[in-house]
Amino acid sequence: MSEELSRRQLLQRQLTGAVGALSGGGLSLSGGAAVGGVPAGFSGRAGSGKAKSVIFLYLHGGAPSQDMFDLKPKAPREIRGEFSPIATNVPGIEICEHLPRMARWMHRSAILRAVHHQAGCHNEIPSFTGYESPSGMQELTDNGLPPSMGAVCEYFKPAGRTLPAYVSLPNPLNVVGETGPGAGFLGRRYAPLESRAVPEFDAGAVLNQRPNPPVVRGIPRLEDSRLIDGVTSARLALRRGLLLGEGLRGAAPVQAEFSRFQEQAFGVLTAPELRECFDPGLIDAGVRERYGNTLFGNSAFMATKLIAAGVRFVNVIWTWYYGAYPGVADYGWDTHEHNFSILRSYLPQVDRVYSALLEDLERSGLLDETLVVLTTDFGRTPGVNQTAGRDHWMHCYSTVLAGAGIRGGTVYGASDAGAAWPVDGAVRPADICATIYDQLGLDPDSYVYDQLNRPHKIAQGGTPIWSILE
Repeated sequence: MSEELSRRQLLQRQLTGAVGALSGGGLSLSGGAAVGGVPAGFSGRAGSGKAKSVIFLYLHGGAPSQDMFDLKPKAPREIRGEFSPIATNVPGIEICEHLPRMARWMHRSAILRAVHHQAGCHNEIPSFTGYESPSGMQELTDNGLPPSMGAVCEYFKPAGRTLPAYVSLPNPLNVVGETGPGAGFLGRRYAPLESRAVPEFDAGAVLNQRPNPPVVRGIPRLEDSRLIDGVTSARLALRRGLLLGEGLRGAAPVQAEFSRFQEQAFGVLTAPELRECFDPGLIDAGVRERYGNTLFGNSAFMATKLIAAGVRFVNVIWTWYYGAYPGVADYGWDTHEHNFSILRSYLPQVDRVYSALLEDLERSGLLDETLVVLTTDFGRTPGVNQTAGRDHWMHCYSTVLAGAGIRGGTVYGASDAGAAWPVDGAVRPADICATIYDQLGLDPDSYVYDQLNRPHKIAQGGTPIWSILE
């Protein structure tokens, strides 16, 4: 085999890897046709549009609101748990004692304390799409589901011919790549560009003890994102037709549909602004100190770089690694046992990441145009069980929003004395999605088409939560 042929095959493999990172491994051509450059389904009305971008922080497994943002210090011990509330920099708003840095950012934050849904436990679909699928997590691989918010941003507001509008860090949800944060029936060309990260642990860390979970470290990376030696961006562009055009000749409609997808794949390999965002050298000692030197923290830091480069929607997912790596007893935020000992490890990490993220965005002038959302898939039971844990509870939990368009120092909604049921200001995930769309300048009543050409409202009928908006 000639050296040139070997290099050509390696280059094609790199390009295939770039396409795979964008698509999850395939190409689908579903979705409404564009008219005059505007995707079908645009309502013609714009939302408030105060946010240019979104950073979506997702705590996978069901974070306990009553131990974070909705403490009940007067409740019986079996309900209130082991933590105490502390004052924040907004009079009257209290949060958990293990979130002191977040407490200093309440003037830029709004807390929703009465979020609820009926879509089952460990169902991530409502958080990312607003759709309350009835059957739980087994539907996550169903490409007939509605698209996630980031995919809708990709559909309506492309970021350009090189940068994707939608990126997901640091690993696919559950590390297996599921549809919840994906493109659903829009097709994989609107799926996020996904990084990969191998979780790292400190030397000597005990990985199989759930009560004291090891800190997950690591850095998100793009697979196949560097050119082979001697192949410049210019040479790669000259070979583009050879590598992809041959397979599409004679199929003009397919080639037209594929062109945007193809350009993004080349962008992964050639766009310096994208590659620079994933440069591990950016994570210096100062970044590690401020963000906590964790995989979640490093991912959040990279999200700020992606937003600054022009990416519109970035997921930062704290997922779990049980089952993906032998001997690792990591179930994320699913705290059926040892809830409080686990939170003593997890909450300081969230605290550090949230505050460092808002600090960096404010320092760079991006906080006023970036919407930051901190949420989870559902809540946890008011009562503490016999193993010092809290079980699944969909009926009341909290979400925090900050930054662009948010009326800081706001609490919307309230739970009852046991943090079990909403008593005021109840909202659903669809309402949160509608709020996000509105701030991105998208009318929540705009729609997208499924594979049978049926229209679906992007916010699943949700209404923006006007009380938390400026």
